[in-house]
Amino acid sequence: MTMRAMVIAATGGPEVLTMAEVPKPKKVNAELLVKIVAAGINPIDAKTRAGGGVSAEIPSYPAILGRDFSGIVIESPFEACAIKPGDEIFGIIGVPRVAGTYAEYVAVPVMSVARKPPRLSHTEAAGVPLAALTAWGMVVDVAKAHEGQNILIHAGAGGVGHFAVQFAAYFGAHVIATGSQRNASWLRELGAAEVIDYTTTRFEEVLDHLDVVIDLVGNVHDDTGSRSLDVLRPGGLIINVPSGSWPTLLDDAEIAGVRATTYKVSDDGATLAVIARLLETGDVHVHVDEVFPLAEAAAAHQSLEGGHTRGKIVLTVSDLT
Repeated sequence: MTMRAMVIAATGGPEVLTMAEVPKPKKVNAELLVKIVAAGINPIDAKTRAGGGVSAEIPSYPAILGRDFSGIVIESPFEACAIKPGDEIFGIIGVPRVAGTYAEYVAVPVMSVARKPPRLSHTEAAGVPLAALTAWGMVVDVAKAHEGQNILIHAGAGGVGHFAVQFAAYFGAHVIATGSQRNASWLRELGAAEVIDYTTTRFEEVLDHLDVVIDLVGNVHDDTGSRSLDVLRPGGLIINVPSGSWPTLLDDAEIAGVRATTYKVSDDGATLAVIARLLETGDVHVHVDEVFPLAEAAAAHQSLEGGHTRGKIVLTVSDLT
């Protein structure tokens, strides 16, 4: 049997994303077969499509991108599994080791999913997993956000950033976010105590002695990463996320007398279930900026690469959104 999927036959611009009929996946071992209703788009998708990101590890072409999804379980791995056919779930998968979520179906390990929060549509839920798990890992697991801590979050209005602002504020930290004036009031609504307009203000001229910097930019724009070292207290921590955005991070941080680490997200369904509870109670929100049908994935990538997305961009795969 086959299914529709957006594939790439080679890396390149957004135009390399094309619709194709490909084999429908079959579940093995402790996997679920899921009918995808909506799929999230993330910067790593665009980087990989363009020849960066994890493109070097794509095992064969045509390849299917996409790590986020929300959908309906078609088959469970065994009869007594807690997640059963008909259940609505969302989750994350390990592209490029397996085929991605820009497709009608996906086979995914049961440990990489959680039940979709009932108050969220599939479109909203598809925008959550990778961004929220990345934000949680940085803010909660690594930075250990707590009351009395001062945390600067660069690109606070982006996909990962808008979750990082909310998680840091939820755990009591004093949150400072960089963003455009257009997003300033919205960032305050999310929990930022201060917002610095990066288009008019050099953040290192107004900040000092911070505990943590969540760097979602690196040195790909105006040396944001390197400039961030100047605002940390001695022994403070900088966490850099975008792959390849700051190759000299560790050496630069050592010279500056601060701690530094990169971060890579795990396909962690248990943590996603915790995040799902915060979404269901309304303590945390996901913002979907734009929605495109699956066939317009190229246009969605173009929009993402424009660099001004607030929150997330999502693809609708079926009409059950």
